[in-house]
Amino acid sequence: MSNLHHIVVVGGGAGGLELVTQLGDTLGKSKKAKITLVDQKLTHIWKPLLHEIAAGTMNPSDEETNYYAHAAKHHYEFVLGRFEQLDREHKTIELSKTQISKYESNQEKIVLSYDTLILAVGSVSNDFNTPGVKEFCHYLDSRQQAEIFQQDLLHLYLDAQNKNIDRELHIAVIGAGATGVELSAELVQAKQNFYKYGLNKINPNNVKITLVEGADRILPALSEKIAEHATQQLKRMKIDVLTGKRVEKVDAETVYFNDGTSVEAQLKVWAAGIKTPKVIANLEGFEKDRMGRLKVYATLQTQADPNIFAFGDCAHCILDAREAPLGPRAQVASQQAAFLVDAMHARIKGRQQPMFQFADKGSLVSLSENKAVGELLGQVNVQGFVAKSMYVSLYRIHQATIYGYAHAGLLTAKDFVTRKIAPKIKLH
Repeated sequence: MSNLHHIVVVGGGAGGLELVTQLGDTLGKSKKAKITLVDQKLTHIWKPLLHEIAAGTMNPSDEETNYYAHAAKHHYEFVLGRFEQLDREHKTIELSKTQISKYESNQEKIVLSYDTLILAVGSVSNDFNTPGVKEFCHYLDSRQQAEIFQQDLLHLYLDAQNKNIDRELHIAVIGAGATGVELSAELVQAKQNFYKYGLNKINPNNVKITLVEGADRILPALSEKIAEHATQQLKRMKIDVLTGKRVEKVDAETVYFNDGTSVEAQLKVWAAGIKTPKVIANLEGFEKDRMGRLKVYATLQTQADPNIFAFGDCAHCILDAREAPLGPRAQVASQQAAFLVDAMHARIKGRQQPMFQFADKGSLVSLSENKAVGELLGQVNVQGFVAKSMYVSLYRIHQATIYGYAHAGLLTAKDFVTRKIAPKIKLH
């Protein structure tokens, strides 16, 4: 095994986990390469679910995948640790050990050697150093952050209930891309569920949700027609949609705009931009864009080192000089993961590296339990229950990729039953 080509994938997000699953089931199983996944968490959650976890309409424990158990079934090795440093000369990476026990030292370092390194560390929120955002806003970059928001929201309801005081609640979601729009719609569902389950001191009519966007319309990455339809749907849900509003600063109770206006908000979520994680920003000797993403060729090899690949949100990939770089979208990462499986097979066999080609299959945005909007192949507009069914199918495809179709089918059946009998909102 020590003489096998060692492929190390850093980051167990949607793309990273799909990649190591397919590499493990092929190269790993046939002993043609050693496959290792590195992540700082023990479990995987599909990132597009985070808005549901934050609103409490989904229990994350029902949807998580344990890396160790998954690795054992799919012929790869999992290493728990935080990626800290890269030594290109000696082809090693240094990890800090994730502390999961009171008596463990978090100073311990782990060094992994690689023959091929693939970076799939995703992105984090970019607050653009806006005053007050770090102190007073929530982010939705991880399951932990989503759960913190859910707990803060729940405790506002519990506090009002325990003190027997009727009160208003103002929530601001800053950034009207897909995440901001989906969270706003999900919070409408959440406030109705809280009331339904007896937390009635905050009347749903007294929960004011404001969606803020700096551009002149929401969903700027989608067509104007889709954005207009989504805006109409959000307004029907009594969500206050503010466009053309640049946030100047934030404090504990208020969001201030550069035009002198403001909105009240006890809970605030920042979803207005992304950047690469600090570890990527600190890497030296790599070409990067203004967001800190690593510039890669169409082979997904970094421009600085052919033994290091990057894909997903942390990669700046231009396939045509006339076009913009590929955006930070789940389907980009998934297609790149599938491409890298073939690329690694070619690499092991000493063949020329293939060139990635992206097929834009469209975009879908969830608008609560039974609605969604989107466009397919850049031409076909879809909405309502049909669009929602297609939106849900994206998660089922991800599950089929990492578990296999039989297992994914059983999970679909389990979820169908669970959602029929379980509470509609997480109350703990």
